[in-house]
Amino acid sequence: MANEDISKLKIERKQIFGQSKKRTRITYLLIGIFIFAILSVFYLKGFFTPSMTIETFTVSQIYPSQAFTLLNASGYIVAQRKAAVASKVTGRLVSLTVEEGSKLKKGEIIGRLENDDLIALERQALANLNAVSFNLQIAQAELTDAASAFKRNQELLKHGYISQAEYDTSEARHKKAIAANASAEAVVMAAKASQDVARLNIEYTMIRSPFDGVVLTKNADIGDIVTPIGAAANAKSALVTIADMDSLQAEVDVSESNLRLITIGQPCEIQLDALPDIRFDGLVHMIVPTADRSKASVLVKVKFIEKNNGILPEMSAKVAFLSREIKPEEKKPLPVIKSSAIVERNGKKLVFVIKNDRAREVQITTDKSIGEMVEVTSGLNLGERIAVSQLNKLRDGIRVKIPEK
Repeated sequence: MANEDISKLKIERKQIFGQSKKRTRITYLLIGIFIFAILSVFYLKGFFTPSMTIETFTVSQIYPSQAFTLLNASGYIVAQRKAAVASKVTGRLVSLTVEEGSKLKKGEIIGRLENDDLIALERQALANLNAVSFNLQIAQAELTDAASAFKRNQELLKHGYISQAEYDTSEARHKKAIAANASAEAVVMAAKASQDVARLNIEYTMIRSPFDGVVLTKNADIGDIVTPIGAAANAKSALVTIADMDSLQAEVDVSESNLRLITIGQPCEIQLDALPDIRFDGLVHMIVPTADRSKASVLVKVKFIEKNNGILPEMSAKVAFLSREIKPEEKKPLPVIKSSAIVERNGKKLVFVIKNDRAREVQITTDKSIGEMVEVTSGLNLGERIAVSQLNKLRDGIRVKIPEK
C-alpha cells in the first residue's frame, strides 16, 4: 500500500516540460507585443524617421495701421528751431551756468564774459550824466531869470522907463539863455547815450538764451577766450548749442516716384528706434519744394501731434504715411501669424509649434485678418516659432529641422 501511494506521487517529466514550454511562449509573446507597442509609439513619434526640413515664422506683433499704410520712409528727428549761441564781443569767459540737458527760458543768462572795464566805463558815463544834468539845471535857471527880465523890460520900454540899449541887452541875454539851455539839454542827451552804450557793452558780455529750449552741446568752459567768429587761435565761438524741443519734427526722404502718395496734412505714424514699443501720431507738415538730385528724393517734414520727453534730436525715425486716420482701437499692437501656417482639422484651427526640434500640434483661436497675417487671440505666445511649410506632412511630435539662413 505504501509503495502504491508513493508511485502515485511521481510527476511526469513530459507534462512539466510541456507546461514550461507553453509559459515561455506566452512570455515571449507578451514581450514581443510590448516591444512592438513601444516601437510603434517611437515610430509614430518620429524617432525612426529622418528630420523634416521646414520653414518657420515667429509669432510677432504688428499694428493695425500697417493694413492701410501707403508708404514707408526713414529719416531723423530734427529741431526746426536750433541755435549756436555765441557772444557779440570778444572776451574771456568767467561764468557758465548751464550744461548738456539744461532747460532754458528766453532771455535767461547762459554765461558771462569778463567785463570789469566796461562796468567802470558805465560808472564814468553815469558820473558825466550827473554833471551835465547839474549844468542843465543851471542853464534852465538862467533861462527863467533872463525870460522874466526880458518880459519886464518890454513893458518898461513901452512906457519909456528904460532906454533901448537896456532893452537890447536883456533881449540878447534872453537869447543866450535859450541857446545855453538847448546846449545843456543836448549834452545831457549825449551823456545818456554814452551811458546807454556802456550798458549795452556790458549786456553784450551777458550771453542769453534767444528762446525757450534745451542745451544740446556745451562747447566752451570757464577761462576760454570767446570771440564772435572764432578766428583767433584756441578761441571758441559758440558757447552752447540749444534747440526748441517743441519744434521737433521727423524729416524723411521720399522718392520722387512716390511723392504723389503724399499730401499736406496727411495722417502718419512715427516710430523711433529708441522707443520701439511706442507709435506716435503725426501729420505731414511740409513737402520741401526742391529735390535732392543725387538721391532723386524730396524731403518731407512730419510733425508730432503729441509731445514726448523721450523724443530727442537726431534720433533715427521711420514714418508710415497712411490712407486714413488711426482709430482709437487700432493703436494697440496685435499678436499675429501668417494665415498659411494654420491647418484646419475636424473644425479646429491648428498650428505646429517648434519645440526642441519637434513639431507640437497646438489648437488656436483667431480674429481679424491684416493682409496676409491673422490675429491670434489664444494658444500662442509672442516669440514662439511655428511651421509654415510641409504642413500636410507634419504630425504631432515629428522631428523637424530648420535650415540656417
